[in-house]
Amino acid sequence: MIFFKKEKEVNELIIKYMNKVDESLSTALKTLDSYFKEDINEAKRLSRMVDKSEEQADLIRYDIRDILYAGAFMPLLREDIFKLIESIDEVCNAGEVCCDFFLEQRPEIPDELKPGFVIVSHESFSVSAPLKQAVLCFIMGECPLEKAREYSKAIGLKESEVDKIEWDLTRKIFTSSLDFSRKIHLKNCLSAITAISDRAEDATDCLRLVTIKSVY
Repeated sequence: MIFFKKEKEVNELIIKYMNKVDESLSTALKTLDSYFKEDINEAKRLSRMVDKSEEQADLIRYDIRDILYAGAFMPLLREDIFKLIESIDEVCNAGEVCCDFFLEQRPEIPDELKPGFVIVSHESFSVSAPLKQAVLCFIMGECPLEKAREYSKAIGLKESEVDKIEWDLTRKIFTSSLDFSRKIHLKNCLSAITAISDRAEDATDCLRLVTIKSVY
């Protein structure tokens, strides 16, 4: 009975954790939108909210870790669930790092490139929704396994789309008349943005492993 109680506690915490991660990433995207609109004061305010959400997510993550250490789930799954949560933390951290990059380094985005940065930001951060759906689908056990796979596939497709946009925008940056130093800076900005979808793809790989082990 105690064993199943611990599993229930972990599941409830993971649901809470995913909600907080989603909140952090959605606020991070709003931070970038404000930055691109040159509303720096609003971007700063939102960035502080991102920091707070990320800190709250970390506290929940620590609670999940402690209950897993206490023996929740079978040993076969315990380590993989821990790795899954840690990989999702990397997604959340990437959002915070991206905001810090823009507000600390204040890159100047040329008007002709700004629409591309807005698009790639929304595409990269949009992985938050299918990632949350995929994890909750698995944790709550309320949807068919195939549905969870569809959510995971959606993340992979989204990451591929972000890669295409990144390639096109990178080409525009380096074929522009900007100084080479600015080109490198803008490329670093782009990498900070696309890191979110990259980390989400890594988290999806961890989720696939947990799903396979839970079935077999």
